[in-house]
Amino acid sequence: MKIGINRQFRLAVRPVGNIKESDFEYLEQPIPSPSDGEVLVRTIYLSLDPTNRIWMSDMPQYMPPVEIGHVMRGVVIGVVEESKNPNFQQGDLVSGVLGWQDYAIALGNTGKGITKLPHPLPAPLTAFTGPLGFTGYTAYFGLLDIGQPKAGETVVVSAASGAVGSVAGQIAKIKGCRVVGITGSDEKCQCLTQELGFDEAINYKTEDLETALARSCPNGIDVYFDNVGGSILDAVLTKVNLHARIPVCGLISTYNATEPVPGPYNFSQILMKRVRLEGFIILDYYPQLSLAIRDLGQWLNEGKLKYAVEIVEGLENAPSAILKLFDGNKKGKLVVKVSEEPTF
Repeated sequence: MKIGINRQFRLAVRPVGNIKESDFEYLEQPIPSPSDGEVLVRTIYLSLDPTNRIWMSDMPQYMPPVEIGHVMRGVVIGVVEESKNPNFQQGDLVSGVLGWQDYAIALGNTGKGITKLPHPLPAPLTAFTGPLGFTGYTAYFGLLDIGQPKAGETVVVSAASGAVGSVAGQIAKIKGCRVVGITGSDEKCQCLTQELGFDEAINYKTEDLETALARSCPNGIDVYFDNVGGSILDAVLTKVNLHARIPVCGLISTYNATEPVPGPYNFSQILMKRVRLEGFIILDYYPQLSLAIRDLGQWLNEGKLKYAVEIVEGLENAPSAILKLFDGNKKGKLVVKVSEEPTF
């Protein structure tokens, strides 16, 4: 039996409004040992995502809510430390929804599946938390399958400096579109235009959004990749073109709301302009992930796709780090480094 401590954060209470560090409970458990058919995975990187807030809530959602007293759900990049499954060997790098903890049992009767990462890696391991991971897949399928951008069209992306939005905007540029990003600081605007190739960027905190959209999108908006909902969606609806498409990836502006969120007030535009508005979850596209992996990997290797990762050191800092998702105090993909990458 493996000897040692497995640090865990469990959901202590369901958040009311903003997430608080006290919503989590810290525990130490013995490191578990795998049974036949199982593997023991050591967490290297823990992904922090807006959907964590949904999982913490007792509300209808695409997966069952995390139960009180259970390990907080989270996507992990890890390494197999011990295997009793013939399909995995010690040292294999894997990804899966294994939670906020140092070690997890996967496969077998745990219900926690893992996916083996390619060897040798085609990109740094952190890329598999971003453009070669769930956020990259989300940007790829949401934009290309629902948004269906065509060369010369105008694409607007909200939360454009985030892990999903930054990739969605770059894919739109690869497809020959004019791309306008909406973000929350002048520094992030500069990053979008000077580093990621967006045509324009809008700081929604300092500009009137409808005025800025009219300036940046003189030919209207053909595709709006929505990460936030709320007042930003409302402003975009005033500028949409006939047969515009709106893939709805997230509604982060509403996740911490304690009262019902009104609107959008300009919903009539969906009818008048015959807009296609469709929500989606990346789980819908699991059978097609190989397409995303192929194209995203190629664009990454060709230098057409760039990404930023903000790494917070230490599992103990996960409950405070997750607050960065909602206060705008981050750049790119937010991950917690739990342990060192293996050397081969």
